[in-house]
Amino acid sequence: MTKPGIAAAALLASMLLSAGVAHADQLLGTYVARISEKDHLASDGYVLDSAAQVVRQDRANVHRHIQTDEEDDIDAWFTSNAKRSRFEQLLNRPGAMNEATRNAILNGDPLIEVDVYRQSVRVRILD
Repeated sequence: MTKPGIAAAALLASMLLSAGVAHADQLLGTYVARISEKDHLASDGYVLDSAAQVVRQDRANVHRHIQTDEEDDIDAWFTSNAKRSRFEQLLNRPGAMNEATRNAILNGDPLIEVDVYRQSVRVRILD
């Protein structure tokens, strides 16, 4: 095989592998949420100390209809405590959110967007 043929084959293989990964971790949907003061407190009142815990608590507040923010979307994925526990695990994985996003969530009240995939989540700051 010639060098251009090898390069073309490598490019095709890379594209096929990328498509397989994207398909394996299919986007289920996206939601927006305002992280507010009440999301920084656990249900029993103690202060949460990680961004993953704060985002999880936001979903608990939404699904228990206890304390929601005007900008909070309702999602279909984190309706139970068990599902929110899995969500927190996904939020703690590398790549779920960068350090600046973690700091903004832990130390402020940002508007976030969460992309929910079958095997992962991605969080970014909107405002």
